[in-house]
Amino acid sequence: MIPDLNPFQKMEFSLVAKNFLSPPILFFFLGVMAVMLKSDLKIPAGVGKFLTLYLLFDIGIKGGQELSHSGLDFKVLAILGACLVMSLVVPYFAFKLLQLKLDNYNAGAIAASYGSVSAVTFATSIAFLQLVDVPFGGYMVAAMAFMESPAIIAGLIFIRTSTKSEAHKDEITSGKNHKIKDVIRESLTNGSVLLLLGSLVIGYIAGDQGKSDLKPFVNDIFKGMLCLYLLDMGLIAGEKLSDLKKSGLFLFLFAILFPLVCALGGIGFSYALHLTTGDALLFTILCGSASYIAVPAAMSAAVPQANMGLLIPMALGVTFPFNIIIGIPLYYNIIELLWK
Repeated sequence: MIPDLNPFQKMEFSLVAKNFLSPPILFFFLGVMAVMLKSDLKIPAGVGKFLTLYLLFDIGIKGGQELSHSGLDFKVLAILGACLVMSLVVPYFAFKLLQLKLDNYNAGAIAASYGSVSAVTFATSIAFLQLVDVPFGGYMVAAMAFMESPAIIAGLIFIRTSTKSEAHKDEITSGKNHKIKDVIRESLTNGSVLLLLGSLVIGYIAGDQGKSDLKPFVNDIFKGMLCLYLLDMGLIAGEKLSDLKKSGLFLFLFAILFPLVCALGGIGFSYALHLTTGDALLFTILCGSASYIAVPAAMSAAVPQANMGLLIPMALGVTFPFNIIIGIPLYYNIIELLWK
């Protein structure tokens, strides 16, 4: 029996409109508009870094507190296992597709970005779930942290195995400090990952008492901080969009369609794991987002041949706004329809 799509279409429009008109998304567009109008509006680099740290801190603390309630069980371990699988499978297929148009260095770097995750997209998804009053499990924060590094390692491996001569393999590194083992170590001890995991553990240990002690810094000001961060992201995205025009239609379409396909795969995985609606959305976003902070930093050091002028505009200028404006409510609607 074919489901009635009319309620789905109405709900989709309503949620897209609700998400589109939410303050964080509107601040993102304000940043893009400021660039188009050639305004002198800027977020100082130090403030932008602080906002990043705050979001990771807040997500980690709240995730740890939720995890202290739910605990670790077979279901949580299964989800972490699914995250590991996706963080290896996604970059593999991305690499194979990108090899059709790009050299191995750029294909590997971009594949690592799309196999990794975007903490800000994840934070925006949490804000959306709060908007529609849907709960989610704290272990999904651990799942996000778990997906950060494997994709970077996978991208480096794909580049190495795709270069035939030893001379080309040696070109992947730039000096002793940038050998693949060093990049693996740095990706595992990356400041963002470390803060996220550390906050998760602290939130787990502190529990409800910690939640009370950290109020209003945790929870109460989260959406305001997210608005400022998305304003900064809008400013950066507006500047990067012009760079993407030079790369052609293939990369633009890849930046939309590939994450969309990965997200649909994430929905299928979520259905098989019997995740709740909130957890399914977060897992889907993890599968369909792209890193524009950790991966470019790691890849620019390990693969100097890769052009960050392609990677960052794709992840930040196309995939990120697509996910936060259209992707989140679209995936939520699909999940709602399938979970009935």
